[in-house]
Amino acid sequence: MTTAAKDKDPVDAITAQWAEVRPDLDTAPMAVFGRIYRIARAMGDRIEKAYAQFGISRGEFDVLATLRRSGEPYTLSPRQLSATLMLTTGGMTGRLDKLERAGLLRRSPDPHDRRGLRVTLSERGLAIVDEAVVAGLEIQHEALEGFGEGQVEQLQELLRQLLAGSTRL
Repeated sequence: MTTAAKDKDPVDAITAQWAEVRPDLDTAPMAVFGRIYRIARAMGDRIEKAYAQFGISRGEFDVLATLRRSGEPYTLSPRQLSATLMLTTGGMTGRLDKLERAGLLRRSPDPHDRRGLRVTLSERGLAIVDEAVVAGLEIQHEALEGFGEGQVEQLQELLRQLLAGSTRL
């Protein structure tokens, strides 16, 4: 099926320009990844605004959400958090400092390792992350409203395959 003129987007314009100046190029991958990039930016901006209502950034949400998903007692080591979030220890320390000052988590000595720390979600942090995750999901649900359930599942599977392929490179 071809895209109707009214359904064209900026990525179509970019690939059409390339087709004019370099008709020898297959720009299909550019069309896919250009749209993924634009979707990620637009959704990231919208979700960032939703989290700001709770006084946290998207990166800070990620820390709180990782602790929340770990289950009770909502405690992980800074190393576990860094590995899960793919952050350097320096980047993690900055986030933890800010979240601790805001009373959303606390750091304490690891009872099993004299040199280690444990990071635990506070009650306030638990309440905030539970509200923020709902706000973020509302935005994501709105973005997918035009799709049927089968289409969302198909999109999930296609993106899963694409992600798996890109991580093998």
